[in-house]
Amino acid sequence: RRMFPTFQVKIFGMDPMADYMLLMDFVPVDDKRYRQVTPRGARYAFHSSSWLVAGKADPATPGRVHYHPDSPAKGAQWMKQIVSFDKLKLTNNLLDDNGHIILNSMHRYQPRFHVVYVDPRKDSEKYAEENFKTFVFEETRFTAVTAYQNHRITQLKIASNPFAKGFRDCDPED
Repeated sequence: RRMFPTFQVKIFGMDPMADYMLLMDFVPVDDKRYRQVTPRGARYAFHSSSWLVAGKADPATPGRVHYHPDSPAKGAQWMKQIVSFDKLKLTNNLLDDNGHIILNSMHRYQPRFHVVYVDPRKDSEKYAEENFKTFVFEETRFTAVTAYQNHRITQLKIASNPFAKGFRDCDPED
């Protein structure tokens, strides 16, 4: 599935003429597995539900990286508009062979955004450590789930997803 909400970023400070690759990966926040707890009979009561530790984390999933499909591109291109990772797909299928990011359901993750300068020098591997920068935005932490337990989030996703037209309550003429 595509990640929702989509990770978007505005970039400044690149060399407009240099080439850069943009990529993302996801790291576990902790070594715990969670479960959502809601009061009896209030399955969708967002304000009264909470996440509780349900035990030790499942074994780590294979570490994968998602390259932005426009990579590599000139700094000028990256800086002229908001960069959206709307093609990034997540799965909990450990046998995935489509290159999707594999995450364990009911585990917490921190997305990381990486900018890699495409060094034109022949010995560029010598400078590998200085040719990339990693950015972490704490507010993007999330718990991976396979189904939303909040009907308001479900409705927001349906309204925002161009592939969910069949789920929308609207006039067929719209």
